[in-house]
Amino acid sequence: MSTPATGHNPLDDPAADPFEIARQAAAQLAEATGVPRHDIALTLGSGWAQAADLIGETTATVPATEIVGFSKPALTGHVGTLRSVLLPNGKRALIIGARTHFYEGHGVRRVVHSVRTAAAAGATTMILTNGAGGIRSTWGPGTPVLISDHINLTAASPLEGATFIDLTDLYSRRLRDLARTVDPSLDEGVYVQFRGPHYETPAEVQMAKTVGGHIVGMSTALEAIAAREARMEILGFSLITNPAAGISDEPLDHAEVLQAGRDAEPVISALLARVVAQL
Repeated sequence: MSTPATGHNPLDDPAADPFEIARQAAAQLAEATGVPRHDIALTLGSGWAQAADLIGETTATVPATEIVGFSKPALTGHVGTLRSVLLPNGKRALIIGARTHFYEGHGVRRVVHSVRTAAAAGATTMILTNGAGGIRSTWGPGTPVLISDHINLTAASPLEGATFIDLTDLYSRRLRDLARTVDPSLDEGVYVQFRGPHYETPAEVQMAKTVGGHIVGMSTALEAIAAREARMEILGFSLITNPAAGISDEPLDHAEVLQAGRDAEPVISALLARVVAQL
C-alpha cells in the first residue's frame, strides 16, 4: 500500500523493517513499470536531471509517492518521479528523481529508502549525483567533479545496531577510472556532507578543508553508506555550483546556485550519459 507524502510513512515506525519496506517498494515498482529488474540506479541531484532523457528510452514514469516509503521532494530540481529507462545495451536503469534530504527531518531511513529500493529491485551499481560548493578555487561553477571519498558530518548513519560495514574504496576506483576514459580532464575530491539546510559558514568550510575535504553539500554520504551496505558499486559525481562560503568574496544565493545548475545541465548530463553507456 503506497502512502502519500502528507500521511503516515511506514518507515517512521521504529519497529518496522526498512529492508522489508524496500522489498515492498521494489515489488510495487516492478508492477507499476512492468520491469521486473533494474541493473543500475541513478539519483539525479540538482543540475543532473537532463541525463535521464539522454541515457536511453524511458518506458515508464511513476510518481514516487505512489510507491511505499517515498516522500514528496522538498527541493526544487528534484522531479518526484521514478523512471525506468531501457539503455541501448539492453540493460535497465532506474532514475530516482525523488531524493529525501536529511535536513527535511524525516530521519535517515527515509533518506536512504531510494537506495535500498534500488538494491531490492536488482541494481548492483548506484550513481549518486549532487550540486555542491567547491573548496578548490580552480573549480568554477559548472565543473563536474568525481567523488573519491567522503566525510560524514551529519552525526548520523543509516546502519542500525551492531552493523559494521567496511567503507574502504566506497566510491569505486574502477568506476572513477571508467569515467575518466570518457573525460580524462575530470578531477576528483572528498565530499563533506553537512546537515543543512543552512549553507556552511566560512569557518566550517575551512574546517572541512583542514580535515581533507574539497566539496561541501547536504546529501550523498548517507546514501553511499546504505548502498555499500547493500553491496552496490558506487559512482559519485558533484556539480560545483558555487565556491563554498569564504572561498570567494561573494555571498551565497540559492537562486544563483540553482541557475548555475541549469546553465551546466546540458553539458554535465551529456557527460553522465556517456559514462552510463560504458557500464
